Amino acid sequence: MAGYRVAAEARDAGFLELTAGRTAQLYRTACLLTGGDTHLAEDLVQETLARMYAIWRRQNSWLAGRSRIEDPGAYAHQVLVRTFLNHRRRKSSGELPIAELPETGAPRADSALRLTLLDALAQLPPKDRAVLVLRHWEDRSIEETAEVLRSSPGAVRTRTTRALARLRDLLGDSLAELAHH
Repeated sequence: MAGYRVAAEARDAGFLELTAGRTAQLYRTACLLTGGDTHLAEDLVQETLARMYAIWRRQNSWLAGRSRIEDPGAYAHQVLVRTFLNHRRRKSSGELPIAELPETGAPRADSALRLTLLDALAQLPPKDRAVLVLRHWEDRSIEETAEVLRSSPGAVRTRTTRALARLRDLLGDSLAELAHH
């Protein structure tokens, strides 16, 4: 019994190390995926971490099979994106987004640009948002993005091109104006 407890403590310590190193990055990605909805981003990160812990326990228990996650941090991002996409498919969410973000301290020099980009991202369909965040924020390859989205590389290329075109249409001239200030 004592051996099991020691193994469980080691397993949990490993998971805490993973979460300490990845939670901030998961949160930033979730904020981009949700178009700046910080509350939903927090919920998605919590759900992701809960799912990761269940996987972590299974993989690190004495009953675990041979399949192991090679890069738990990258896998956590996959779980986050899939959780986001699944959340968007559910119709039971009764929360309504607000028109403006709440004030969060002193404004930064790029706050107008950030808000404009977040607003434009929020107007894109969830899969378009996901492909842009994975490709351009997280700098993932087409193949990595395809794996996360459970899609083909060709579909990722097409979706990226179309999503960027939609984003350009939404931003119009406002991005160029904000970038020069």
